Amino acid sequence: MYELVYRVLLRRLPAETAHAAGFWLIRAASTLPGVARLLRRWLAPRDPVLRVRALGLDLPGPLGLAAGFDKDARGADALGALGFAFVEVGTVTARAQPGNPRPRMFRLPADRAVVNRMGFNNAGAAAAAAHLRRRQARWARRARRRRHPVVVGVNIGKTKAAPPDAAIADYVTSARLVAGVADYVVVNVSSPNTPGLRDLQAVSSLRPLLAAVREALDAAVREEPGTAAVREEPGTAAVREEPGAPARKERGAPARTEPGTPARKEPGGAARKEPGGAARKEPGTGARGNRVPLLVKIAPDLADSDIDAIADLAVELGLDGIIATNTTIARPGLTSDPAQVGAVGAGGLSGAPLRPRALEVLRRLQARAGDRLVLVAAGGIETADDAWERIAAGATLVQAYTGFIYGGPGWPRRVQDGLARRARAAGLTSISQVRGTEAVPRT
Repeated sequence: MYELVYRVLLRRLPAETAHAAGFWLIRAASTLPGVARLLRRWLAPRDPVLRVRALGLDLPGPLGLAAGFDKDARGADALGALGFAFVEVGTVTARAQPGNPRPRMFRLPADRAVVNRMGFNNAGAAAAAAHLRRRQARWARRARRRRHPVVVGVNIGKTKAAPPDAAIADYVTSARLVAGVADYVVVNVSSPNTPGLRDLQAVSSLRPLLAAVREALDAAVREEPGTAAVREEPGTAAVREEPGAPARKERGAPARTEPGTPARKEPGGAARKEPGGAARKEPGTGARGNRVPLLVKIAPDLADSDIDAIADLAVELGLDGIIATNTTIARPGLTSDPAQVGAVGAGGLSGAPLRPRALEVLRRLQARAGDRLVLVAAGGIETADDAWERIAAGATLVQAYTGFIYGGPGWPRRVQDGLARRARAAGLTSISQVRGTEAVPRT
């Protein structure tokens, strides 16, 4: 059905217009009485084999929506109802900005790719935080319902008008604004569409930036107690986090166990008791469950030595993870008409052509950092087999954007179901058992 709508209507619209229309329809449908509930029952991942614990969070599956689709945090729950286990909103900046001139988004259907030079168009971090705060209030009112709110990360970038010497202060402003409403935060230093942004990937610039954002997140949470989002285990009653008190389990909620998970210590988190074992530390969880996990998103165009340096820095600073990768400025192996590609012009390429390099970067990060970081794979993920390949290469979670654009509303469920079938066919009890099984040796 979606392919028919795409061929007849959406492909005839400018790419950005089609995106806006599609997103509006998704949000509008979710507001109709009973529709969101039906979508969740039909599309949300429910197979226990898909459950993943990462960044101190329990997710019903490993597949999430990458940043760029929901720039202003207007439709996270509507997107979650389609089957995404987590939704990353943004990129948001400290100040609202219109982005680059239109047209700025282009399809390359022959390559199942998209080129964009959006330029972080968004209404500002304060507006996104306000949307998420209202969402939080809605979920708080539903806290006793047996429903799992989709995990929402916030991707933050630099305001274009901010000069280089004000970049850290600009990111810190965004971090403080979203700290109380984000399940995790991503520092985006890898978009090719903001002049000078990728220069911040140099370790000499990245170190003080990440340290300042980490400090800002911690300070904001200390100043705003009780803002941690309601968190719920799939299939259990809600667990409420209250200021000054440990997490309290609601009546009737069974204790969750993770079969076959030995006690181990992981960086950056609070101790958690494993069944039959010692307490373990999960990345991104504090003593009261309100430490905001911090990740950085990197470009596929980095030299291998720079990838190694960022991995080492992330481990040194106690970062929770790395997202690999953003879009590329290269045009590798395209089959589209060269005249069409030339007419599109500059911008970041996403979709199937990005897959080989994104996989290379992921494997290099896994070889360098091992289990010391949560790796989130992005770039060229179109099928369940693509997602499986990334998990086997070392990713804990996977994200997609362009695959969703071409695959339509039913795409998240197809990928999650495909992963579940493959895991069960392999005799596994958890998709997490796949992680790193095809990783390259550490160097």
